[in-house]
Amino acid sequence: MLEYGAGAAAVHEHGATAGLPIFGCQHWARRYAVYTPAKPSRTEHPAAGTEGLAKPGHEHVSAPPITLKAGGSFAAGAVAPHPGLRTDLINAQFTESCMPHPTYSLDYLETVRPTHMPPEKLHQLVGLRTIQVARWFFDKITGYSEHMTDAQWLRRIIFLETVAGVPGMVAGMVRHLKSLRTMRRDHGWIHTLLEEAENERMHLITFLELRRPGPLFRAAVIAAQGVFFNAYFLSYLLSPRTCHAFIGFLEEEAVKTYTHALAEIDAGRLWKDAPAPQIAVQYWGLPKDATMRDLVLAVRADEACHAHVNHTFSKMAPNQTNPFASGASQLP
Repeated sequence: MLEYGAGAAAVHEHGATAGLPIFGCQHWARRYAVYTPAKPSRTEHPAAGTEGLAKPGHEHVSAPPITLKAGGSFAAGAVAPHPGLRTDLINAQFTESCMPHPTYSLDYLETVRPTHMPPEKLHQLVGLRTIQVARWFFDKITGYSEHMTDAQWLRRIIFLETVAGVPGMVAGMVRHLKSLRTMRRDHGWIHTLLEEAENERMHLITFLELRRPGPLFRAAVIAAQGVFFNAYFLSYLLSPRTCHAFIGFLEEEAVKTYTHALAEIDAGRLWKDAPAPQIAVQYWGLPKDATMRDLVLAVRADEACHAHVNHTFSKMAPNQTNPFASGASQLP
């Protein structure tokens, strides 16, 4: 179960504290850099009659920091981590993603299983039937079967992750533009949607460490993205709740697929004892000796989170407050 912590204290260089929430899974905590405004300084070359006057704060210009530091203050030259960022994963070599995302205990990862939320409303039924038809066609086209080779698994996973990263970005963009256009609050949905898109993109980047697609595959991705982006964009304008139901059921299917992959790994037919890419170790905070099994467990847990988040959004009105904290997806 993913839980929210009660609070954490961020300490800046002068010892002051500020209460900040802990987000994420299994109480993994993060440190925060606290902004400490610099004290106004005297002008070095005051104009006649203005000696001793302080320079306005907004006119102070400081050189950008040249090193990435997890603590301290802006005034001391530190870079403040995004709220929710695991500072123990910050290093100069890992710059691919700095958005908050859930991480999991090893015990929790083993408990994730495929689930299904029965549709209760018409828009949910539409989303479910659309996914069932889409999966049937995709399975037939790609030759999905009980036993597949490493290459077949990678082709399927990579292609699906190029699609899975689209909905969150489209939904976040639509809500972002609506907030600008109507000059009203978004009620916190945007960050969760963009986190989902980024998380799916990181799935893709990770599996690309194992296989580099050829020209035909890349052409298929371009075509699929062009069709799916525009179709989802128009659909989201018409019925956001139907779209979130659609993605909720899509993520349920993803959990089933990754559970199938885990069964193949455990049977010794897929990625036997293969190490996880280093980027996966950094992104999910996996053990240094993590294997592909550990990676697939983490990805499956991500998909279960996305299913829960989108099913929740599909039951909410667009103007309701987002119940999910930044970097956290609470499962029942």
